[in-house]
Amino acid sequence: MLNRLILVAIVLPIAIVLIAMAVANRSWVPFTLDPFNPGNPAMTIQLPMFVFLFAAAAIGVVIGSCTTWMKQGHYRKLARQRGAEAESLRQAQKNALQTAPAGTPGLPKQLA
Repeated sequence: MLNRLILVAIVLPIAIVLIAMAVANRSWVPFTLDPFNPGNPAMTIQLPMFVFLFAAAAIGVVIGSCTTWMKQGHYRKLARQRGAEAESLRQAQKNALQTAPAGTPGLPKQLA
């Protein structure tokens, strides 16, 4: 149910805006990599404006995702460390229960 709500409330309006933007920006525009000689055909590409807009948005999403991933690295490292610590404690507990003699005081009957 939540997925459908997200689809209707967020994705659908974004899709409508993107389609409207693509239809409104169909004219071909030059994009040049040579600021000193804008008429240089070797360094100029012509595409519809919406292609440049979508490319800029995609690049922004990728850069934002990479930045977020890098900033959250210490949380992932901490989670790995704590997971390894929890696993070592489980193994220590398992080994202690296996080596404990039957009827050891302080151990539950099903474990002893």
